[in-house]
Amino acid sequence: MSRTHSCAPTMTDEDVVWFCRNGYWILEAVVPDEINRRALDYLASNTQGEPTEIMAEDWFVDGVILNPAAAGAVRSLLGDDFALPTLMANHRGRGPAKPQDWHRDSGSLHGPELNYLQVFYYPQDVPPEMGPTELLPGSHFLYQQEKHMAHYGAIKGGVLTSGPAGSIFITAYNIWHRRAARTAAAAGVRHLLKYNYWRTADPRRDWIVNPEFDVASADFVVDGLRFADGVRDCVDAAEMYFWLSGKIDEFHYLGGQSWPADILLNKPAPGTDERARYRRRYGVPGDITDRRERQSRRLR
Repeated sequence: MSRTHSCAPTMTDEDVVWFCRNGYWILEAVVPDEINRRALDYLASNTQGEPTEIMAEDWFVDGVILNPAAAGAVRSLLGDDFALPTLMANHRGRGPAKPQDWHRDSGSLHGPELNYLQVFYYPQDVPPEMGPTELLPGSHFLYQQEKHMAHYGAIKGGVLTSGPAGSIFITAYNIWHRRAARTAAAAGVRHLLKYNYWRTADPRRDWIVNPEFDVASADFVVDGLRFADGVRDCVDAAEMYFWLSGKIDEFHYLGGQSWPADILLNKPAPGTDERARYRRRYGVPGDITDRRERQSRRLR
């Protein structure tokens, strides 16, 4: 297996914005059934917590590590010629179990930079009763010492990554997560393979560029419940998008009711044209979209 990989991106501007604000990306059933069966057979005989040897198997590399849907998403977020995993972990679940404590994995860094991704693969169907990983959307911007995270129980707004065999989900490495409760009704072993990819290229906007995309009207508000102080999550997501676009030097937040927080603070009145508030947005930094084209769209 080569150390790095080049492929075409599969995510659009809107997809990248969604990842920036939520911190994860789920791809359901993208690995073929034959590869899932072979992976389960391999893991039945290799019960190590780190079965890294599986990455020497061509069928696994092609079907999982370089899976076109997953690799295309990784390429979109980390740039071309991204570095491939060097370690494989398998988190098994068997029998009834309480939910794991909320945590971030060791080595987490905080800030707008996205230089590495944590990726998970389910080789079998994982319904909610099997204890899938639970993620907290937007928490990749929440800094907290792990010893102060463990006391939290169920957090409203958590997302279960339950899904069919062959599902892969991609996360910002420092997102809050835990294994959900495994009930007595669950049958068999839950396998969860976990591995990392790394950036080797400078960040720039070279995913699938949508010519209609306008950063001035992009929605950087995390889906569902919000946990950050004030409008900080919205600002952090916008800053990450600018960093990924290679335009971090142009990013600034003026504060108050300026972009991008105004989408939270300036709610349009009933019956008001939704686009009207974007025409009055103040403090949009940078030149992600051609300035003349952006101005033309605002005046439509």
